[in-house]
Amino acid sequence: MNKIEVYNIQDLEKVIECVKNSNKYIIILSGTLGSGKTTFVKQFVKSMGIHDEVNSPTFSIQNVYGDKIYHYDLYNKTIEEFVSLGMLEEFEKEGFHFVEWGEELEKYLNQFGFEYLKIEITLIENKRIFNCIH
Repeated sequence: MNKIEVYNIQDLEKVIECVKNSNKYIIILSGTLGSGKTTFVKQFVKSMGIHDEVNSPTFSIQNVYGDKIYHYDLYNKTIEEFVSLGMLEEFEKEGFHFVEWGEELEKYLNQFGFEYLKIEITLIENKRIFNCIH
């Protein structure tokens, strides 16, 4: 477990390093609305030298940046819908897979043998705590 205090965009570099050093390619982003899930993905994409516009795939379920960064949002979907659309198979593609609102997905990932990193984001006064759970 690695708790990282984030006061500004530049501080997200430490969280990006946590992801890159984890050797895990499925990342569950957990936090309330406005906690910084999509902002983190934007910074990660930028750190990889990709200049695509990043926004939350709330209605499309999946966005792809470059050819190896996948971004999912389950806010408006049930886990059953996600699985029935074949999205678990997407995790077999090489690259980083960021899942917003994916807490319910964890049991499926465990059941099918997918390793993942969970990042819990908590807002406290003027900072965010990014808790990287291996």
